[in-house]
Amino acid sequence: MNTDLAGKVLATARAMNASGINRGSAGNVSARCAGGFIITPTGMAYDDCTSADMVSVGADGTAGGPRKPSSEWRFHRDIYAARPGAGAVVHTHSPFATALACQEKGVPAFHYMVARFGGADVRCAAYATFGSQELSDAIIGALDGRCACLMAHHGMVVFGRDCDHALALAVELETLCEQYWRVLQLGAPKLLPEDEMTRVLAKFASYGQQD
Repeated sequence: MNTDLAGKVLATARAMNASGINRGSAGNVSARCAGGFIITPTGMAYDDCTSADMVSVGADGTAGGPRKPSSEWRFHRDIYAARPGAGAVVHTHSPFATALACQEKGVPAFHYMVARFGGADVRCAAYATFGSQELSDAIIGALDGRCACLMAHHGMVVFGRDCDHALALAVELETLCEQYWRVLQLGAPKLLPEDEMTRVLAKFASYGQQD
């Protein structure tokens, strides 16, 4: 196993909790590696883990090492298979994203920053039992053209080019979900029109890129 990458996965999981977007051993983090990915173990507190507790999982789902992988390893595997640009995946049970997901609500174009995640909305994947292939299939569908989605009655999942990028996107999505939750307290949200979101998406094609 790539020990440096395993250490980065663990550090990202700890940072996820420190940021307040996850608590306890809920949620999980993975990073792509040659032949598969490295993922956090199931049911272990991240502060009690070492890099050696991270689990290497092959593209065929075969896990190696002394620990069992997160119960959600299937959707990590399927995201890497479906999205070549995915270098890391972060899944959290963050408060505001989960609150919306428990109402089976996605995030519409109430704010232009929705485009940060690849489209004019952030979809909510249909509910399926955690750890199941049915859940993974629902997530892959909701991620079509996007780098993030909510998961009904569950939480959120995002992917990025590496661990730092994926974690930053997860924090941004939770912030957006909090803002949308607050807007909903004021009544029906006013949404940006489709043509404006088309313009915003075009501008986001080069967002964050330096000359």
